[in-house]
Amino acid sequence: MAALQCRTKIVATLGPASSTYEVIRDLTLAGADVFRFNFSHGSHEDHAARHKIVRRVEAELGRPLGILADVQGPKLRVGVFAEGRVVLEQGASFRLDLDPTPGDATRVNLPHHEIIAAARPGSALLLDDGKLKLTVTHVGPDFLDTEVTFGGPLSNRKGVNVPDVVLPIPALTEKDRADLAFALDLGVDYVALSFVQRVEDVLEAKTLTDGRAWIMTKLEKPQAMDNLEAILAASDAVMVARGDLGVELPPEAVPLAQKRIIRLARTLGKPVVVATQMLESMISAPTPTRAEASDVATAVFDGADAVMLSAESAAGQYPREAVTIMNRIVQRVEADAGWRTLMQAGRLEPEHYVADAIAGAAQQVAATIGASAIVAYTHTGPTALRVARERPMSPILGVTPTIDTARRLAVVWGVQPRVSNPDKPVRDAETMVSTALDIAIGGGFTKPEESIVIAAGMPFGVSGSTNTLRVAKAPKAAG
Repeated sequence: MAALQCRTKIVATLGPASSTYEVIRDLTLAGADVFRFNFSHGSHEDHAARHKIVRRVEAELGRPLGILADVQGPKLRVGVFAEGRVVLEQGASFRLDLDPTPGDATRVNLPHHEIIAAARPGSALLLDDGKLKLTVTHVGPDFLDTEVTFGGPLSNRKGVNVPDVVLPIPALTEKDRADLAFALDLGVDYVALSFVQRVEDVLEAKTLTDGRAWIMTKLEKPQAMDNLEAILAASDAVMVARGDLGVELPPEAVPLAQKRIIRLARTLGKPVVVATQMLESMISAPTPTRAEASDVATAVFDGADAVMLSAESAAGQYPREAVTIMNRIVQRVEADAGWRTLMQAGRLEPEHYVADAIAGAAQQVAATIGASAIVAYTHTGPTALRVARERPMSPILGVTPTIDTARRLAVVWGVQPRVSNPDKPVRDAETMVSTALDIAIGGGFTKPEESIVIAAGMPFGVSGSTNTLRVAKAPKAAG
């Protein structure tokens, strides 16, 4: 039996533990709305096989499912050591250079001249996910001399983070460009963009995708936080990528960054996904910690559009249980009176546009008359996004003539995407009302004599023309 669909959506990463038809179908029935393909792992053939299964499950269940291609981005790493591993002592000197010779306890190769060119005395270098910290003391033409601030073991090809320097490195590598072209040809719905530092990184990706997928910008660099408003304005959706963000920002700053991102994304009407380590212990345990359950609940209370599972569903021992428990946490929060109060208190003033005024009015009318649903007719998504921005308590039925738009709306808060009947195109007000009622009643959202609110644009089929609000009542039951 399928789980109750929540307003806050669930993104589940697919991987070795979740690549079969049976598991992917189970994850969907447990509450997953979007599936993430991590292009840091697996071959194109692996992703193509998973894509085929997701679309098969989608067709069988009659429910649009989103697919997110997460491209890897630049990976900054040190070189190798002659003995595979060294221990750096606090206070010791350590050099990073362009020499490919295997390193020792005094030096190692850093095959990224951009870091050497951009660093300054006092710049911090974080190694191995922040376990070690080096402070630059001197910059040479092909090396950095550093002092070990926090020491420890360091082995081959561990990652390097540079939190306080804007690096002249593009967000898309050659590998990413090849992966992006493959993903777009496959027909993914969103592309997650890593290593974003500037708005230009987002604009470049949007040029390459050319509208074939939404760009979901991963916010994982302090430099992106410095340019947050412009980056969010250029993005179609955003992800709070707390893993890398937590390496480069102090731990106490990450919760505030999360809240700031969610708040601004809601203001701009951009879907926002909270990701990384949400139910981390479920990689090897059948239940999460209480702290993890609280973490998921906090994201829901903050009004995030979606919460995400990474290794828990991709490589963990309990992928079905992880989605099931995340869905239960979301359900419990959304049934809470305090959550409803927060959604109402956090409701935003409509922008000074007709479309936003219509969306705001749709929420107000639905609340006043107790509407069973709000039907948002949308060609490419904006009407449904505007209504979702209002965080109404009535379900939002995002009705669109295209399956591509329906799949993209799968990540949006409160929106249940539906594809309208191609044999009954909506061209006038009468058809608009009858189609909306058919979908609301057929989906079990509306009972006889209940009312629905309809938001649409006339003339139909023109994107961005939301200008119509209607209330319709379902007919009495026959007999």
